[in-house]
Amino acid sequence: MKKTTKSTTERLYKIFIYVALITLAVTIIIPVAWVFLASIKENSEFYRNPWSMPAGFYIQNFADAWNKARMGEYMLNSVIVTTLALLILLLVALPAAYVLSRFSFRGRKILNAAFMGGLFINVNYIVVPIFLMLVDGDKLLRGVFGDGFLLNNIFVLALVYAATALPFTVYLLSGYFATLAHDYEEAAYIDGAGYGTTMIQVIFPMAQPSIITVILFNFLSFWNEYIIAMTLLSDPKGGKTLPVGLMQLNQAQQSAAQYGQLYAGLVLVMLPTLILYICVQKKLTQGMTLGGLKG
Repeated sequence: MKKTTKSTTERLYKIFIYVALITLAVTIIIPVAWVFLASIKENSEFYRNPWSMPAGFYIQNFADAWNKARMGEYMLNSVIVTTLALLILLLVALPAAYVLSRFSFRGRKILNAAFMGGLFINVNYIVVPIFLMLVDGDKLLRGVFGDGFLLNNIFVLALVYAATALPFTVYLLSGYFATLAHDYEEAAYIDGAGYGTTMIQVIFPMAQPSIITVILFNFLSFWNEYIIAMTLLSDPKGGKTLPVGLMQLNQAQQSAAQYGQLYAGLVLVMLPTLILYICVQKKLTQGMTLGGLKG
């Protein structure tokens, strides 16, 4: 009797899990699929039945979004900002996480506590202080050089992105580095390798799943970020990142009723993230399952 009851309970639990997962998948897949289908519709099709299938493949929506709405320029800016921010972040976070997790030195606990504290700071809450600091910096530069460059500068935006993502990245990488055995480093030291060589040629290749996980998470964060980019790139004639440009396109096309062009812009935003996820899906799973501190 007990076995039958236990078997029934497990079966109901599995059914509940499957129903929950299917429901979650449907709520995600349907809106994404609808955006892709809407991006190839003509405007007249939206007035008939917005849920109907496209009558054809209207590629002009993408051409208009790319050229007329300047989405091509905005995408290039986003690629530059995201790539530069990831490079800065990895150049700083990888050595920092390695040193904090593998060596004991004076001040190590303070640095760890500082990075841990950074995890609890919501970046959106400190956008205004960052903006005011850059405004004051621009005033100082104008007084000295006659011109400032801290605002409306995609390279400064990339630096801010890297700085705000540093605590989470160092925390995640430190947890993974701490799980690696010290035998590999000792063998490298015996062979005559220095600290830098050991870090780059031994530890980093072993931590590849965790590094790819960090790259993907931060790529998604930088690529889709809106508030900081809107605040620091405030010049209407200056360069914008893709999310800021998409928001402007949304406001413009709603009044102009160019819905196909709007959804084509949405597809341009989503497509790179989907392609990247498909390419690194296996490595991402390994990084999430193998990371963490040993008890």
